[in-house]
Amino acid sequence: MYQKGAKGWLKHFDFMLLDLIVLQLSFLAAFQIRHGMVNPYANRDYLALAIITELADIVAMIFLNTYEGVIRRGYFKEFISSFKNGFVIVALLLLYVFVLKDTSIYSRTTILLMWAIYVYATFAVRSLWKKHLAKYAEHGKGKKLLVMTTRHVADEVVAGLKEKNYSGFDIVGVMVIDANLIGQEIQGVPVVADYNSAVDYVRTAWVDEIYVDVRGAYGYANTLIDAFIEGGITVHMCISSIVRTHGDKQLIQKINGETVVTTMMNYATPKQMLLKRTADIIGGLVGSVFTLILTIFIGPIIYIKSPGPIFFKQERVGLNGKIFKMYKFRSMYMDAEERKKELMAQNTMSDSKMFKMDFDPRVIGNKILSDGTKKKGIGQYIRDFSIDEFPQFFNVLKGDLSLVGTRPPLISEVEQYEMHHKSRLATKPGITGMWQVSGRSDITDFEEVVRLDTEYIENWSFGLDMKIILKTIKVVLGREGSK
Repeated sequence: MYQKGAKGWLKHFDFMLLDLIVLQLSFLAAFQIRHGMVNPYANRDYLALAIITELADIVAMIFLNTYEGVIRRGYFKEFISSFKNGFVIVALLLLYVFVLKDTSIYSRTTILLMWAIYVYATFAVRSLWKKHLAKYAEHGKGKKLLVMTTRHVADEVVAGLKEKNYSGFDIVGVMVIDANLIGQEIQGVPVVADYNSAVDYVRTAWVDEIYVDVRGAYGYANTLIDAFIEGGITVHMCISSIVRTHGDKQLIQKINGETVVTTMMNYATPKQMLLKRTADIIGGLVGSVFTLILTIFIGPIIYIKSPGPIFFKQERVGLNGKIFKMYKFRSMYMDAEERKKELMAQNTMSDSKMFKMDFDPRVIGNKILSDGTKKKGIGQYIRDFSIDEFPQFFNVLKGDLSLVGTRPPLISEVEQYEMHHKSRLATKPGITGMWQVSGRSDITDFEEVVRLDTEYIENWSFGLDMKIILKTIKVVLGREGSK
C-alpha cells in the first residue's frame, strides 16, 4: 500500500521542532552571556519571555512559510531564510517588550544577542539535518523507481528526476514504450523494457513505484498503466501525460466531486492576497490624504484655467472585465473626448488599442504657437509628474484598483482586443505597473505593453510589487518616459 506523504505542518515537523529547540537554546545562551550563569526560568518575567519567544517562532514560520522548499534550498538561501525568521521573531519580541510590558524589566541586548546566535545556529542545524536526510535516503530509504517514458523526452525526464530527486528514489530502470532501446542507457540509467516487455519486466522485477511521463502518448500507455495498478504497483502519472495543459501554473482541485486540473497564468495564496490588500489599504489611506491636500492647491488652478469639475471620472475595465469608474484630477479641457476622434491620426501607438500623443492639444494650457513652438500648460505639468493619478488612491480603497497592477484600459480599447490581449485583465489593474516603469509614453507598440503586463502577471510576487513602487518613485521624480 502506498504511504501518502505528509502535507502542511507534518511534512517538515522535524525541522520545526529543531528550530524551536535551537531558539530556546539561543535564548538560554544569550541570557547567560549577558547576566552570567543564572537560570532565566527561575525569573517569572523571563520565563514568560521564553514562552513568548517560542510562540513568536511559530508565528514567524507561519507568516514566512519558512520550511516551504527547505530540502531544495542551497546554503545562501538557507542563511537568508534563517535571518528573516530571526528578524520576525525579534520584531515580535520587541513589540511585546515595548507595548505590553515594562521596558525596564528586559534587556534588549539579550534579545539581540539571541537573534545573532539563533541565525547562525539554526542555519547550521538545518544544513546538517538536510545532509543527514540525504544520507538516510542513500542508504536504503530510497524506493525502487521505474521510469516509463517515450524516446523524444526520455533524456529530459530521467535527467530531471535525477537532478530533483528530493524523495530519495533509487531509479532502477527506464521503459521506453515507443522504441526498442533495451540494453542502452539514458543518463546512466539502463533501459530495461519496451512496450511489449514492460508488463513481464514489472511482474518479475523489484519495483516499488513507477513514474509515467509519456507526453502525447497517454492513450498508447493506458493499457500498461491499468496493468501496473492491477498488480498493486503505485503509479505516478505526470499531468502533461494525461491532459494537454497550458500555462506555467496548475493545481489539482475537487469541483462537483470530480478531480480537475486547474490551469492559469499564475495564482496567489490567501496569505499573499491578504498581504497585497493590506498594502493597498495602507497605501490607499496615505495616498488619499495627499490627494485631499493636493486638491486644496491644484483644484483652484484647474478650475481657473478650465472651468468645470476638478475631478475627472471615466469608465475603465478592471479585473476579468469588470467595469468601474476611475478618478483623476482633470488635466484636459471639457471637450477632450469629443476632440479625440479628430486626433486619432496623430496616435503614436502602433494601433488604436491605446491612444497616446507626443503633445496633446486637449491638455489644459497646451498651445502650439505660430512659430511652431510647443508651450506646455498646467495640465501637462500635472500629467508629467503624475499628479493627475492621485485620486486613483480612492479607487484603491474601494478595491477597484491596486497600488501595482496592469494599466486599466478603456471600454473602447477592450472592444478591439484579440484573445491574447485579454490576459491584461487577469489581475486587478493598478496605479502603476511594469509598463509605467519601463518607459511609459516611450513605448509605442501595444504588443509590448501587453508583453510587460503579461510578464507582471506571470511573475507576480509581493516583492515584485515593492520593486515596482520604488522604481515608480524614481521614474516620476525623474520624469522618465512622460509625455
